Amino acid sequence: MKFGLGGITRLLETLENPHRKFATIHIAGTNGKGSVASMLAAFFTAAGYRTGLYTSPDLVSFTERIRIDGKRISQHEVARYVDALRPSLLKQQPTFFEATTAVAFAHFAEKKVEIAVIEAGLGGRLDSTNVVRPSVSVITNIGLEHTEVLGDTIERIAREKAGIIKNRVPCVTGVSQRRALAVIRATCEKRNARLILASRFSASIREMSLNRTIVDLTVRGIPYERLQLSLPGSYQLKNAALAIAAIQEVNRSARFQIAERLIRSGLSRVQELTGLDGRLSLVRRNPRVILDVAHNADGARMLAASLQDLGLRDLILVFGAMKDKNCGAMARALEPFAGEVITVAARTERSRSAEEVAGAFAMPPGRVTAALSVQEGVRLALQRSHQKTPILITGSHFIVGEAKEFLAEKKNLTISE
Repeated sequence: MKFGLGGITRLLETLENPHRKFATIHIAGTNGKGSVASMLAAFFTAAGYRTGLYTSPDLVSFTERIRIDGKRISQHEVARYVDALRPSLLKQQPTFFEATTAVAFAHFAEKKVEIAVIEAGLGGRLDSTNVVRPSVSVITNIGLEHTEVLGDTIERIAREKAGIIKNRVPCVTGVSQRRALAVIRATCEKRNARLILASRFSASIREMSLNRTIVDLTVRGIPYERLQLSLPGSYQLKNAALAIAAIQEVNRSARFQIAERLIRSGLSRVQELTGLDGRLSLVRRNPRVILDVAHNADGARMLAASLQDLGLRDLILVFGAMKDKNCGAMARALEPFAGEVITVAARTERSRSAEEVAGAFAMPPGRVTAALSVQEGVRLALQRSHQKTPILITGSHFIVGEAKEFLAEKKNLTISE
């Protein structure tokens, strides 16, 4: 890591500043960034705007990070952009994320996108994506994550996330914690940026399943009855409210207009329009195999709440965690929903060992098994399911990505390889 905007600024200058050639929405936060970004991109794609989407990390293929109207950048195009950047890459020695961000912006400019939804990688203030001047800034929530980099208090982390707030650019946030919100409010006041609180919404669920959620949602006083969300899980209601609040703010400008019918269309087809995956995603039906990228304690608690709402219990849980996450808190959140647990480690040195993860579960002997790999863990879960017990695979993007490639019978290199 190299914190600061100098590296990305120099790279973009060699490409004639492509990030200035399209409108943007910039998103930071601890959890929900990918879902909110994809919902927003779905709104614009449904409305017929040429829409870029930049997210991280990927699950299986690098090309997932850079999409236009749901279509991934091709491997050939990645190679072409990197070849064009090669002299600058060799001279400046940028980070992987700086180079990836430059490729994304160059691709969006070349393909003439009208608007791009940009997800911050880590933090916000010093993140490579923070060179954009967005139409709207979005901060999803604040949690204790990456404390060794962002700070060890809610206030310090909020200060880093609030770094994406620009002068006179409205900020929409789902943050509700008093201390974190105070930091965001103070930053908005300092930069004369209007603050819109999207945490104040009401929801009445009519129907919920792994296939869809139908809900009556009221956001900033505007009711949306019988709204259909293609992303399952109760935690997506807050994400939907935040995305709608952001699009309401976008509609205040003359440049983009997203009618209610297009909001409805976008929310009912998020995966189809953007390619989003790994959010309570049902990837097999016999037995049911569910993938979710909950990767920290807050994410695990939100996932647990959705499992409760969906009536999913006695699952076979395939679980792994990274070294910098609160593995114990994640295990405590998910343990009540597991009949048995198979712990795994991803193919990255960031991953905790399966044996260490197994020690985080307070379950009777025989109900927790440490597997040799993610693939072995998934294979073991499928064998023990006997085609009837649901399987949940979660704990990190790395775990879900490796499981997904195994289930699809594909082999891809991870970044660390």
